[in-house]
Amino acid sequence: MTSGGAVDMLVIGGGINGAGIARDAAGRGLSVVLCEQGDLGCATSSASSKLIHGGLRYLEHYKFGLVRESLAEREVLLNNAPHLIFPLRFVLPHTASQRPAWLIRAGLFLYDHLGGRRHLPGSRRLDLATHPAGVPLRPEFTRGFAYSDCSVDDSRLVVLNALGAAELGATIRPRTRCESARRDGAEWLAALRDLRSGAQTTVRARILVNATGPWTGRVLERTIGIERGKRPRLVKGSHIVVQRQYDGAHAYLLQNVDRRIVFVIPYERGFTLIGTTEVPFDGDPAEARIDAAETAYLCAAVGRFFTRPVTPDDVLWSFAGVRPLFDDASEDPAAVTREYVLDLDAGPEKPPLLSVFGGKITTFRKLAEEAGDMLCSVLGHDAKTWTAGVALPGGDIANAKFDAFADTFAKRHAWLPAALARRYARAYGTRAERVIDGAKSLADLGTEIAPGIYDAELRYLRDAEWATCAQDVLWRRSKLGLHVAPGTLDAVTAAVDAWFAAAHAPHA
Repeated sequence: MTSGGAVDMLVIGGGINGAGIARDAAGRGLSVVLCEQGDLGCATSSASSKLIHGGLRYLEHYKFGLVRESLAEREVLLNNAPHLIFPLRFVLPHTASQRPAWLIRAGLFLYDHLGGRRHLPGSRRLDLATHPAGVPLRPEFTRGFAYSDCSVDDSRLVVLNALGAAELGATIRPRTRCESARRDGAEWLAALRDLRSGAQTTVRARILVNATGPWTGRVLERTIGIERGKRPRLVKGSHIVVQRQYDGAHAYLLQNVDRRIVFVIPYERGFTLIGTTEVPFDGDPAEARIDAAETAYLCAAVGRFFTRPVTPDDVLWSFAGVRPLFDDASEDPAAVTREYVLDLDAGPEKPPLLSVFGGKITTFRKLAEEAGDMLCSVLGHDAKTWTAGVALPGGDIANAKFDAFADTFAKRHAWLPAALARRYARAYGTRAERVIDGAKSLADLGTEIAPGIYDAELRYLRDAEWATCAQDVLWRRSKLGLHVAPGTLDAVTAAVDAWFAAAHAPHA
């Protein structure tokens, strides 16, 4: 076992919270190592509803502070990652059997004004009998409401936070498990194992951060050997993806008969994303899968509102994630708080341990900022907050106007097919120039390993974004797996895996 030296902070967990904390801390001048036993964002953080939103339904549970904070963060993130985060208009069909119209209007009024909305249009009533949004709905839905939130590429949001951390000096180590961590005098002594090579290293750190999401309790007990009173409450959320169900760029929020809500969202151009469920979970989060009852639930929810039914046979792809909610003893999983709790265990001559409980993808930056404030205070490190006004990698787009940027990029590289130029602009923002790396023609991008996937992009993903296999490329750093021709996914996966097997190892 070799020694990795001493650092200010070791972060266990490479989901959105761990990556966000690493970036925040590195930007304050702290030395940081982040380890993640899988790929970055490979668990809960890539299994979200792909939304940056205030949480309209949280108003019903009087979570005004959470909604206000989430709406304010929505504005910040729109500016900081305009290539990943896009305005999305939601349609909320309504009938007399649902929540009263006056209650919905009041909730939407609060939603419009709580978070200092600047970039998005406000809510309004809709006559669904005449409005285009009513076309795919059953005829009994003649009135409704529209409001605004945002969509996000959640997996890429994680990767870009890790990339931002690395560019500020942090060491990012995916596929590296923390096998043990213990206090040793004024520091933590942690044993890390690279799961690809088997190599072991030790790291000494002044601070240990447990940001392992649904594994938080397990890491506390088994890896760190500390039994704490707080535990995450695990709730499985599943989604299905089907062929595009309707025209238009808007989404729907459906009020189900059990008073839960289901989102129906345009996804990846030709598809519709439907979710989510909320099912108590007890088991290994890595083994979470959608079950037949959840699929039937989501199909039935759509069938209550849309004239075109969705059946389990229509499902092209599904995914499930386990949300590590803070256990507030609520009996209803839908009512469990989405607020985060930062649990600090520190004292004189006792190196700090910070465990992250709960949270949602929308508030990751604020969570990381609060964690940074807390830990810098403990260390006596005077460093100001900074992430609110600094773009994520690739997000430094003039005036945060993505469409204008994408059009300019496409014109500058007119040799790129229009769809490929748009995909590069959206996935990589201003970093798209690094992907094409001075190319002047498609031939300059190298071999087309799979449809629309060239050597140049794979090299960039390997060297800059820690990709090591087809799953990383096709399902996390992109969703190209959805777009391959029927019956060819296995061949495409094999071709990309063969490229990585033949290529040099990615950066450590």
